[in-house]
Amino acid sequence: MNQQTIEVRVRYAECDPMGFAHHSAYAAWFEMARTELLRQHGRAYAELEREGVYIVVVRLNVHYQRPARYDDALRVTAVLRRSGGAKIEHEYEVRRGEEVLSKGSTVLACIDREGRVRAVPDFLRTSA
Repeated sequence: MNQQTIEVRVRYAECDPMGFAHHSAYAAWFEMARTELLRQHGRAYAELEREGVYIVVVRLNVHYQRPARYDDALRVTAVLRRSGGAKIEHEYEVRRGEEVLSKGSTVLACIDREGRVRAVPDFLRTSA
């Protein structure tokens, strides 16, 4: 499956003085969901690093639709859209109940220990 949903609760440290989740928290939530999606594929990111495969964010887009607030229970979904060559593309959605708070996307690149571009591991390749 190419989708994973996790639950997070907005922590006090993730909020601005008005009690709203700071925009930077969304990138961390996306990463948490993306990491669990990778684990769903049977691999942990730490295992890939030991094998010399590093995955770096080269583009991050977030569309904020409604604010998340301190102590909100949220569902963050990561979807693997495309991967091949050296690139992996994900889309994300953050919900509070049925309400969509934000949508986003990332483009990731695979590199080796020296920072050179390398191919996406076979188990992560999509046919699209």
